[in-house]
Amino acid sequence: MDTEKILSAVDHTLLSQTATEAEILALCDDGIKYKTASVCIPLSYVKRAKKYVVDRLKICTVIGFPNGYVTENVKCFEATEAVALGADEIDMVINIGDVKNGDFDKILKEIKAVKKASGGKILKVIIESCLLTEDEKIRMCKVVSESGADFIKTSTGFSTGGATAADIKLFSEHVEPHVKIKAAGGISSFEDAELFMSLGASRLGTSRLVKILKNSGDDNGTY
Repeated sequence: MDTEKILSAVDHTLLSQTATEAEILALCDDGIKYKTASVCIPLSYVKRAKKYVVDRLKICTVIGFPNGYVTENVKCFEATEAVALGADEIDMVINIGDVKNGDFDKILKEIKAVKKASGGKILKVIIESCLLTEDEKIRMCKVVSESGADFIKTSTGFSTGGATAADIKLFSEHVEPHVKIKAAGGISSFEDAELFMSLGASRLGTSRLVKILKNSGDDNGTY
């Protein structure tokens, strides 16, 4: 698989608590140069980043991040705010406690509400799969499929683990065809990226692939 195809699936990500404006704008420069799907950044930087990139790059942000346990109303407010500030895509974190409580109707209601608040923008649902059992992951595949969200996403990158091949395979087997898959967390090589995409992921949340290219000086061709 060539580099360009892989990079076109990447949400080039910087969500560190210490991220500066200069680092965010440099991330945007890289996203534009390497033609990534988007940059994924904190909500507080969305307005500045959107003004900087104009229409050269999509801006993705996160809500309910990283723990997911704020209320539905807070997540909806964040989603509305994100769109108003210029976000093109939104990645939301579900309430993991609701999964553990078996309250899947509550999760479904929340995702539907956030999707509505997102005003038609792409919505990706982070289920933090490293914290879930296989049965819980399967249930969440069904909930996300029913919710109207566009993607199911493995991880925040801030918990005990990231994307695994087994999870991407499981998602591929249990989400409905209209739901896409985003692998995020721990994607450290182009080999990882190709594996996840071959198993069904169409988005990748990572910053490492661009860094690999920058460090190698090889901006084109295959890896």
